[in-house]
Amino acid sequence: MTTPSLPSPDAQWWRQAAVYQIYPRSFSDANGDGMGDLPGVTARMGYLSALGIDAIWLSPFYPSALADGGYDVDDYRNVDPRLGTLADFDAMVAAAHDAGIRVIVDVVPNHSSNRHEWFKAALAAAPGSPERARYHFLDGLGDRGELPPSDWPSHFGGAAWTRVVEQAGPNAGQPGQWYLHLFATEQPDFNWDHPEVREDFHTTLRFWADRGVDGFRVDVAHGLAKDMSLPLRSKPELEILVDDGSDPLFDRDAVHEIFAGWRGVLNEYDPPKAAVAEAWVPFTDRRLKYARPSELGQAFNFDLLQAPFNAVEFRSIAEKCLSEAASSGASSTWVFSNHDVVRHPSRYALPDGSTLADLEAWLMADGAAPVPELAQGLRRARAATLFMLGLPGSAYLYQGEELGLFEVADLPKESLQDPTWFRTGHKVKGRDGCRVPLPWDAAQANLGFGGTPWLPQPAWFASLAAAGQDGVAGSTLEMYRSALAWRRKLQAEESLEWLSEPGAEVVHYRRPNGWEVLSNFAATPAPLPSGVDLAKVVLTSGDPAGTGATIAAETTLWLAP
Repeated sequence: MTTPSLPSPDAQWWRQAAVYQIYPRSFSDANGDGMGDLPGVTARMGYLSALGIDAIWLSPFYPSALADGGYDVDDYRNVDPRLGTLADFDAMVAAAHDAGIRVIVDVVPNHSSNRHEWFKAALAAAPGSPERARYHFLDGLGDRGELPPSDWPSHFGGAAWTRVVEQAGPNAGQPGQWYLHLFATEQPDFNWDHPEVREDFHTTLRFWADRGVDGFRVDVAHGLAKDMSLPLRSKPELEILVDDGSDPLFDRDAVHEIFAGWRGVLNEYDPPKAAVAEAWVPFTDRRLKYARPSELGQAFNFDLLQAPFNAVEFRSIAEKCLSEAASSGASSTWVFSNHDVVRHPSRYALPDGSTLADLEAWLMADGAAPVPELAQGLRRARAATLFMLGLPGSAYLYQGEELGLFEVADLPKESLQDPTWFRTGHKVKGRDGCRVPLPWDAAQANLGFGGTPWLPQPAWFASLAAAGQDGVAGSTLEMYRSALAWRRKLQAEESLEWLSEPGAEVVHYRRPNGWEVLSNFAATPAPLPSGVDLAKVVLTSGDPAGTGATIAAETTLWLAP
């Protein structure tokens, strides 16, 4: 069964779309087993439509042992039975399209799971076999091959190599070769020099595109091409340290040939399918290559996600990213939260200047130290959201941020499931705190999620449940609904004019149609810029400018033309 695309297709729909990320296991549980599923997404399509988004992006829903929350994929062209069936997927896409919502799915090309049929065949085959050539199997170092082939670390802690016990050949039953996994042991990396790997992913793209999918989010897009020439070069850190494409593991020039091939597949459709790269590349010119029209068309920039709540930072990032997008022919992307990071209201609630190490220490202390200023964190998050939603480009929203959810920092240790927790010897909690199942209705069991959630919901979730915010003026949910509705009405050309001076605490910009956005990043009220007509204010993230002379602390205003 195939599902048609939206009627009256617009090939440029993605350029200024509001995209809502759904982490399926934690969104809505339709069958009561405690795990969110595709029928649960379909059942909430009315909520998504009322929110006013343009597209949903689904994190992996494929068969998986969940060693890495579904990013360990057993079968790229099927649905995990715990989440539904292909028929359920088709019904979800049809419901989304009927609601005017497009569908983006995650594709995970850097690695499969260790239960993928290809990897099982590789384990059953002898060293040097065609089956092993689809992955990276190498002999170890040392007198007996007892040392890994290199010093490369895993993103989740520990070494990026695991040794296998041979099942075939003269050394059957003995420790043998090592395979590469830049993430969990259960996630062996594909060899993208192998033509079968390339063609199989082309088949996967066509499979989902033929079922009506409108676009793809590409996981670890910068990691596919690797320099495996012997001897392997040392790389004790996972950061990309050079901007010339010579890093052995990431952002190599050869990756762009791969994505040019993907663009050829995506362009087989009318309109062409959209794609966005998750490419953590610190060098602007190199990141933009993924966003070229000849490749994926867009690439995430995570600059705002990594920035403190600060006027100078936000303005300079916006200027830089808009300039970059214009030079590449893409549109910019904006994101504050996703399934991999601490939710931004919690980040903004911690003391200014908090680092990644501080965040990790805060999580390990169950959120007890330093004590977050939650009211300030949410106030800043709301102001930042309106600042971002006014910018040209596409906005990526993470499920639950429209409810003002904070990170669940004090999950019971026995409930943690992120591989980072285990591979670091319980020294880093990982990402479970942003993946807790959503609260829908405080009056229902399990806050309306469904069965007993796979991660426990804290008691305070009840106060932020969707039903309790529905129709309540000033609630975070209603602010998001209003912002997305006004955003559609006010959408303009992909440019803006800065009306405030660089360094000002009140950042003021105007879109070409006269839509104005003012954000006060200061912790105290600030004078309104001269010439601002408060009669034109249609939306505020916080307190209105009551006196007519000031804008409240940490607040954003929208003025219609």
